[in-house]
Amino acid sequence: MDPHSAKTLIFDTKSRVFQFHSSDPIPIPDPAKDDHLIRVMTTALCKGELDWPTHFPEVIFSENPEGRIVPGYDVAGTILSAPPTSLFRPGDEIIARTRPTRPGNCREYSIARSEEMALKPANLSWAEAASIPVSALTAWQALFDHAGVQGFNDPESKQTKVLITGAAGSVGIWLVQLAKMAGLEVVAQVGNPENENLVRKLGAAEVINYKTTSLKDWAESSGSVDVVFDLAGGKTLEDAWYCVKDHGTLISIVDAPGKWRPEQIKSKTVRNEFFIVANNSNQLAEISSLVNEGRLSTTVDSVWNFDEYEQAFAKMAEGHTRGKIVIKIAD
Repeated sequence: MDPHSAKTLIFDTKSRVFQFHSSDPIPIPDPAKDDHLIRVMTTALCKGELDWPTHFPEVIFSENPEGRIVPGYDVAGTILSAPPTSLFRPGDEIIARTRPTRPGNCREYSIARSEEMALKPANLSWAEAASIPVSALTAWQALFDHAGVQGFNDPESKQTKVLITGAAGSVGIWLVQLAKMAGLEVVAQVGNPENENLVRKLGAAEVINYKTTSLKDWAESSGSVDVVFDLAGGKTLEDAWYCVKDHGTLISIVDAPGKWRPEQIKSKTVRNEFFIVANNSNQLAEISSLVNEGRLSTTVDSVWNFDEYEQAFAKMAEGHTRGKIVIKIAD
């Protein structure tokens, strides 16, 4: 391989067409910005990421003046170069959620920074490792930063009942496990028997099949929960309002819950918020450690070769994935 060029996938936002470049320049790390050069092994896809440049251009292009959209913001790979002050060294195998303000990781070489990285769990394959950062960090922050659960030994959590919608998705599988580890009673919403088996195995005490039981109907027959984690949005988020107790909490990673509040329950007092995951290397390192210890596990929906990127994104667009879709960049 030419050490000065690399295969890179570009998404043209105007034509909405992928461009596969077989000999793109390798990015040049800037030590002053804490840039580490990464040999990418695998990357994982995020739902809706191809729409981010259109919806949030001022954010997405803030560190990307050339406007080149390289998809894939989860990465697993090996550090090739590091700033002298970095705690990471060349040869370290890492995972990272790189900021979408810069080109992503559907390329053979990429850039990551210390705040974005943690050491890769030694017991995982490259494909499994790439499935961790965005999804697991989102679940961690939903539970501990936004729902207010005080770690795994919070005595108040033992009395807490939570509902997780989209529980078999890429974020849901982590949230079910973390909530169970924290001692919460978990109700999981899924859409088929296979996903029901999965979330029960991960720690759900009760499962709602949305194809046979609406959240509104479930709330009328089974009561309500202290916290709802909405990972689906839309009508599911609207119906989630019926499931949360008065003075409970409703957290969504899809949309502002207040926009979906039904008129019938305006009198209910609910703390509700929408959030976007933030980089946190300490949290990612703790997650990686728990995976390495076998206390947390990941689920990969499918793995695609680099030249199968169109099939991978088509699979993502279909929805209803179980875990992450991963693209293998290198063997």
